[in-house]
Amino acid sequence: MDICNSILSHLDLSADTDTISLTYDERFIRRKKLISDNGYEFLVDLEEMKSVFNDQAFKLRHGKIIKIKSKEERLIEIRSSNLNRLVWHIGNRHIPCQIETDRILIQEDDIIQDMIHRLGGETKLIIEQFNPEGGAYGIGRTHGHKH
Repeated sequence: MDICNSILSHLDLSADTDTISLTYDERFIRRKKLISDNGYEFLVDLEEMKSVFNDQAFKLRHGKIIKIKSKEERLIEIRSSNLNRLVWHIGNRHIPCQIETDRILIQEDDIIQDMIHRLGGETKLIIEQFNPEGGAYGIGRTHGHKH
């Protein structure tokens, strides 16, 4: 089985490059057997846990490149006339969120959805790709308060 131990960033890859579609949670990885969208099996074996992003790629030891794509998943779309307030409450709970001009996207969560309604926000369940903001200082996911 081919092994990946490096991630390539921001490549202009050819159309015939293989791809793998992963959810946000699946894109946090260290060591795991994966299967590309075309059925190619490989092992990711990184030195430490890493967040991998849409349009990065796994570079396998035998030279094959597998481009990472964000997989569509169930999300909550949040809209409000006061998005800034809602972003603060979501951030205060360390919830990954995708912040756009007129909406916020978060992973499906009934408790947080109820909180958003209580704060005057409107929600809708959708299925889309999820590419939330990076953690503290824009360097990826954070865990707790040790950065």
